[in-house]
Amino acid sequence: TMFNIVPVSAFTDNYIWVIHDQYYAVVVDPGEAKPVLDFLEQKKLKLTAILNTHHHIDHVGGNLELLQQFQVPVYGPGSELISTVTHRLKEGDSVYLPELSLRLSILDIPGHTAGHIAYYGANLLFCGDTLFSCGCGRLFEGTAQQMYISLNKLAKLPDETVVYCGHEYTLANINFARLVEPENQAITQLQILAEKQRKSDLPTLPSTIAKEKACNPFLRSNQPEVIRSASNYAGKPLTDPVSVFTAIREWKDKM
Repeated sequence: TMFNIVPVSAFTDNYIWVIHDQYYAVVVDPGEAKPVLDFLEQKKLKLTAILNTHHHIDHVGGNLELLQQFQVPVYGPGSELISTVTHRLKEGDSVYLPELSLRLSILDIPGHTAGHIAYYGANLLFCGDTLFSCGCGRLFEGTAQQMYISLNKLAKLPDETVVYCGHEYTLANINFARLVEPENQAITQLQILAEKQRKSDLPTLPSTIAKEKACNPFLRSNQPEVIRSASNYAGKPLTDPVSVFTAIREWKDKM
């Protein structure tokens, strides 16, 4: 089947991703219900499932209200407490969305939260707040090493994988990436495009795994310039990629 994937804006910078054809819709991380309900009504769509990546309220806060209008399955991380989840998932599981003929496999990607999951299939990746365009999520519950492993797992997906994440943080992330890797021309190119998109009030997302491998400092902790900048920030030579990653995550947190 052919389907569209549309970002519905919520709060100040959240995107709720709606996967839909002419009749049916599946929604990823509905932090609030109203913008989703408005979109469904406007397009005359019937909601058939909710997918959650992690328990934060700006990703699950709309579940209950959506369920009052549509009795649908709610998929989410098995190890996190989300009261509305009906299907608890872990890596190795998959979700089949029959109305859209779409199958998504589950990846465990802890770090931002302890049980964070991603949905991956048909060249699409819904990764919540783990991988952002040119950035990664803060370590609220996991360790830097966990997040490093999770991001590496995503970086191993095919280059053409299209990346749908939870927030419009791209411009701020690019500014930081330029500090870490000032010589990287791919970041400069990305910035020109992203600034143009935001000026026209367009989302900078989705991204791709290829773009992230070229621009995202958190996927580039083995690159000489990133290692130099991280060592400089830490005030000592850093050798292994996890310590480089840890240093740049701390540096970004202080921005």
